Amino acid sequence: MRIQALVAHRTRPSLSARVQIVRLGDQDVIAVEVPHARSPVGTTDGKYLRRALGGDGKPACLPLHFHEMQGLQGDRGLLDDSARAIPDAGWDDLDPLEFERFRRFVREGQGRGDVSLLDLPDVELAKAMGAIQADHAVLSVRALGLLLFGREESLRRLLPVHEVAFQVLNGLEVWVNDFLRWPLLRVMDELLARFRSLNREMELLVGMLRVAVPDYSPAAFREGVANALIHRDYTRRGAVHVQWHDDRVEMSNPGGFPDGLRLDNLLVTQPRPRNPLLADAFKRAGVVERTARGIDTIFLEQLRNGRAVPSYARSNETGVTLVLPGGKANLDFARLEAEESQAQRALGLDDLLLLNQLRVDRRLRTVEAARLIQKPETEARSRLQRLVEAELAEARGEGNRRSWHLSAATCRRLGEKAWSMRQRALDLVQQEQLVFQYVAEHGSIGRSEVAKHCRLSPPQAYRLLKRLERLGKLRQISGSTKGVRYGSALK
Repeated sequence: MRIQALVAHRTRPSLSARVQIVRLGDQDVIAVEVPHARSPVGTTDGKYLRRALGGDGKPACLPLHFHEMQGLQGDRGLLDDSARAIPDAGWDDLDPLEFERFRRFVREGQGRGDVSLLDLPDVELAKAMGAIQADHAVLSVRALGLLLFGREESLRRLLPVHEVAFQVLNGLEVWVNDFLRWPLLRVMDELLARFRSLNREMELLVGMLRVAVPDYSPAAFREGVANALIHRDYTRRGAVHVQWHDDRVEMSNPGGFPDGLRLDNLLVTQPRPRNPLLADAFKRAGVVERTARGIDTIFLEQLRNGRAVPSYARSNETGVTLVLPGGKANLDFARLEAEESQAQRALGLDDLLLLNQLRVDRRLRTVEAARLIQKPETEARSRLQRLVEAELAEARGEGNRRSWHLSAATCRRLGEKAWSMRQRALDLVQQEQLVFQYVAEHGSIGRSEVAKHCRLSPPQAYRLLKRLERLGKLRQISGSTKGVRYGSALK
C-alpha cells in the first residue's frame, strides 16, 4: 500500500498502480502494474520520462520530448496534428490551382467524392473542409490547409517536415531519387502518373473475356500511398518513401500504428486515423474509399492478381512499412478468381486468403485459419465450410484433428494435379502405417479408431479398412456391420 500511495503521490496526473508480491523461486518480487494512460504522465517535479533502450542496449529512463508527447497523443486519437493552426500562415499561402485540383479529384472520383463541394468558392470550400478558421475573414490556416492547398514555397517554410520521396532502385543502384514537397493531391497525381508509366500488364483469357493482370494493382497502390500520407506523423521529421524495386514496391511513413492497431488485427479493427481531419479530406476528395477499409482493398487486389500477400511485418513503433510483393504472378490463381466472379460466385477477402494459404501450405487447421483471417475459430470454420460446399476445398478428419485441403478439382484448376496425386498417395501410405501400428499394439482396430487416428470421416475410415481387406493386409476377426473389428491377415 505504501508503494501504491508513493506512485500516486509522485505522478501527475496521479496514477493508481496495482502492487503485489510475486514469489519467483525462493525470492519475493514486487510487481507494479501501471494502468494505461491516454495522456502523458509526469512527475510532481515536472519531469516526463519514457522507458527505452539506452545507448548501452540496456533499459533506461530517457527524456520524453514535447514532439514525442504529441506523437503519442496522435497515436491514441487525442490530437489531430492536421487540425493544428499554423501561426504564420495566411490565405496568400494557399494556391488557387490546388483548389481546382481538389475539384477535379472529386469529379473523377467515380462517386467516391463529395460533389456538394464542387460549386463552393475557394474560401467556403476551405471552411467546409476544416482547412481554415474564418468568421467573415480568414482568421488562421490549419496544417490541413497547407497540406491540401499550400504553395510549394509556403510548405517548405511553414511545414518543413512534409516530404515525399519517390525512388526507383535496381539492387544497390539508384535510378530515380526525387523528393517532392508539394501539396498532397499534387503528390498523388505525380505518384499515380509515375506508377502508370512503370506498371506493366499482361492479359489473361478467361472464357471469352480478357482479364488484365498488372504487376501491381492500381487500387492497391493508390490506397497504400494514401494511407502513408494520411497516417504519417506530421510532428516527426522524415519523408514518406515510395520505393520501386525489381520484385516489390515498398511504402513507408514516419509514425507507428495508431493506438489499438497491431499486425494481428489489421484486417478487422475499426479504422483509427492519426489525422482524422486529413483522412476525411481524402475521402471527400474521392482519393480513398469512404468505407475506410483501404487495407482490405490492398490485400484483396494483391490476391486477385495472383500475387503474394502484402506485408506490414517491418513496421515498428517509429514507422509503418507496407511491402507489395511483385515478381511472377500465379496466373492459374488469378484465373480461378476471375472464373468464380464470372459465375456470380465472387470470392471475398477471407476466401482468397484461405485458398492462397492452402495453395502454399497444402493443408490448414481451423486455428491457423482463424489466425490468418484474424477472426474467431467459429467464423473461420464457417468460411472454410462454405469453400467445401463450393467444391473449392475439402475437410479431412474429425474434431480437433480436422484439417482442410484444396479439393482435387481446385488442384487441377491451379495446375497442381500432379502434386495432388502425390500427396494423396503419401497420405494413404501414412494412413496404412497408422492402422498397422495400432493393430500391432492393440490386436485389432475398428472404424472409429481409424477415423480418430487417421483424421478421417467414418465413411472414409470404412473405405480404407475395406481396401486393406481386399488387398489381404487385414481380415475381419469379430463383429458385424458397424462393430466389425479387423486384425492382421498374417495371424
